[in-house]
Amino acid sequence: MIIDHFIPPIKSRTDDELLQIVGAPEKWTPDAVSLAHEELSDRKIPVVKIEMARYLEDKRDQLTLKLKSNESYHLCDFLLSPSLTFIELLFSWELNKDGYHRKARQQKRFRVFIIIFVFFLFLLFQIAQIFKD
Repeated sequence: MIIDHFIPPIKSRTDDELLQIVGAPEKWTPDAVSLAHEELSDRKIPVVKIEMARYLEDKRDQLTLKLKSNESYHLCDFLLSPSLTFIELLFSWELNKDGYHRKARQQKRFRVFIIIFVFFLFLLFQIAQIFKD
């Protein structure tokens, strides 16, 4: 018998909350999942509902991953918060690992553009320095 040390206790949660726990066992401790299973069986919730909760949670995760992978930089990002966007472009190295595949591709292009732009600025200042002397 597992002790219910969760706050709020598993027994006091609604059916929907219990189905969320059972539907996403990787987000909860094994104790919480087994207690939720026990409570759902005590409440005589059909197995079909439990399977549906797992299916819906899986679909929700897939949708979240798809939304993350298609998220991109927009013109608004550069206009509304240019410093934060610029810092993210230069120093964020784990966009691809975090599932932001499109942003990672854009980041590579922006970095190349920034390097070329800085190189041309440096070259321009060097040429200006030569003509100044």
